[in-house]
Amino acid sequence: MINQSNLDSVRNRCKELRNDGKLIPFIGAGLSMRFNLPSWSGLIKIIAKELGWDPEVFELSGNFLQLTEYYVAVKGSIGPLRSLLDKQFNPKDEEILKSKSHLALVKSQLPIIYTTNYDEIIERAFKLSDVPCQVITNIGDMAVIKPNETQVVKFHGNFADDNSLVLTESSYFERLEFDSALDIRFRSDILGKTLLFIGYSFNDINIRYMLYRLHKLRQKNNISEQLPTAIMTTFSPGEVQRTLLAQWGVLVVELDPVERDKSIDDFLEELLV
Repeated sequence: MINQSNLDSVRNRCKELRNDGKLIPFIGAGLSMRFNLPSWSGLIKIIAKELGWDPEVFELSGNFLQLTEYYVAVKGSIGPLRSLLDKQFNPKDEEILKSKSHLALVKSQLPIIYTTNYDEIIERAFKLSDVPCQVITNIGDMAVIKPNETQVVKFHGNFADDNSLVLTESSYFERLEFDSALDIRFRSDILGKTLLFIGYSFNDINIRYMLYRLHKLRQKNNISEQLPTAIMTTFSPGEVQRTLLAQWGVLVVELDPVERDKSIDDFLEELLV
């Protein structure tokens, strides 16, 4: 059962952090599901057909990172995989302009937005709204940061820079070391702020590991009591997940599991615009 007073308290905390300039959105694939993009399972089937495999057999041969690693090994570089995915994650302009959530991110004028999405949907929303933004994928981008422009930090890279992509098992292991220029930038950004996770699953082990690392980092720097480690939006956390995340200082915003897109839209418009 949802505790309404607790939910209202978390939403109010979100607004306080937003108004104090201490909130950083961290956007995942769930925000883009409204565009009917293929799931990871669907992408594995596409990759399998490209390699001449039976999709069901291929999907049972490893996890997503291992199978993409295999595809790159067979093709000789990540270029063919990047090109393949780029075509799949390319909604029409009019569809992006109908997304109230993406337009809310544009109108928010927040200095920083993080995302693990490879696609260019967020930055396209800025461009279609005639609002400048700067995409950050590597140390070179950080060297030429422009004032008064929202920085869209692509934490797992984007399709415009093959070397930035975290798509394979080896690239993911390198990301887990948390010692690249982008990771150093990330640690600096979040020490005095709180991340708002949108479009992620509580079952995503990558995000759970990140939340754990963030909690430990805050404890080490004696700021764990001053700010929540993170705030996560979800449609059905359950008591187990809610309790476990609370141990890491993570607050939960529960949204409507029936009208998901509208629920996210309403929340972000109320919070950011």
